[in-house]
Amino acid sequence: MRTIPERQAIRQTRDRLAELLESDCDELEPRRHRSTYQPNSVLRAGPFVFIVEWKSVATAASIHAVIIRVRCYAEELEQSGQVGEIVVPLMAVPFMGDVGRQRCAEYGVSWIDLSGNARIVAPGLRILIEGKPNRYKRRGRPSTAFAPKSSRIARWLLMHPDDPLTQRELARATGTDEGHTSRVVGKLLEDDLIVRTDGGAVLPRDPDLLLDAWQEVYDFNRHHVVRGHIAARSGDVLLHRLVAGLNRTSVPHAVTGLAAAWCLNRFSAFRTVTVYLQQELSSGIAADLSFREDDRGANVWFVAPNDEGVFHGASTTSEDIVCVHPVQAWLDLHAQPERAEAAARELRSECLRWGPSG
Repeated sequence: MRTIPERQAIRQTRDRLAELLESDCDELEPRRHRSTYQPNSVLRAGPFVFIVEWKSVATAASIHAVIIRVRCYAEELEQSGQVGEIVVPLMAVPFMGDVGRQRCAEYGVSWIDLSGNARIVAPGLRILIEGKPNRYKRRGRPSTAFAPKSSRIARWLLMHPDDPLTQRELARATGTDEGHTSRVVGKLLEDDLIVRTDGGAVLPRDPDLLLDAWQEVYDFNRHHVVRGHIAARSGDVLLHRLVAGLNRTSVPHAVTGLAAAWCLNRFSAFRTVTVYLQQELSSGIAADLSFREDDRGANVWFVAPNDEGVFHGASTTSEDIVCVHPVQAWLDLHAQPERAEAAARELRSECLRWGPSG
């Protein structure tokens, strides 16, 4: 679908606000304050003044900086005493995704989308509308720095968040050619996810934001996954039996998902073991492991990755279990069953605590 012109989007936002508030909604002239930032629109409805910022793309990368600016502008306006109304910073987008919702909630910014959803909270006002589908899905695959091979750059930067790295160093470390690395770095700079130092090296602007932006477009199902069953009385027993069997076959592998989270921080018992293999699962390996392919009741997921970068940063535990890096495990947990959501929160809290630059 074509991009919505800004004036049309603001008009639709104004009309939707008026409908939700059951009040006339008038556009005001933005006031100038200490900051040079000016919002797209200032709307008054009843006792509320909405500082509106429109973004045609609601990715984590595109809205993060704007969320901060619109909130600061609203605070400046409120503190100036020039208005007696309640000032509400408001993001408006075609469709607000999960990461954008989380970011807005974190910074206390309300939002509304043209697909019919909204979360507008202020003194004396609470509007929560969810569940409306995205009416503005784009055709084709959007340009992204997180395509399978391209994502090697983000992974390496997140593995070394405090180390400025040149493009040549990134290319050598990730096994990508310098031309491809340059294009990916350019896209990350364009999306304001990384910064360049005076010496020309790059590092994450905010590792949390970079990880959230990646998770927003990451699709575990783009890997080739074979699900099945191996008899075992517990996940722990299954994990050790499976790893021992793979070690016998000399197939390079790394555990991810719930089992990796358990190895990395012993968060919770688990039933499903997910393993990346550097080659397709053969009938011989399956037989050696007593693996029976069947989606129903599957407790083993064998994954042939769409890029070998998933193995970057893998490490071996004291129990001789090879696990992917916590960044990869965290991404994969979002496609896992059982207590994966809680495991992802705990893993991020314990194993992805960024340094001073984050």
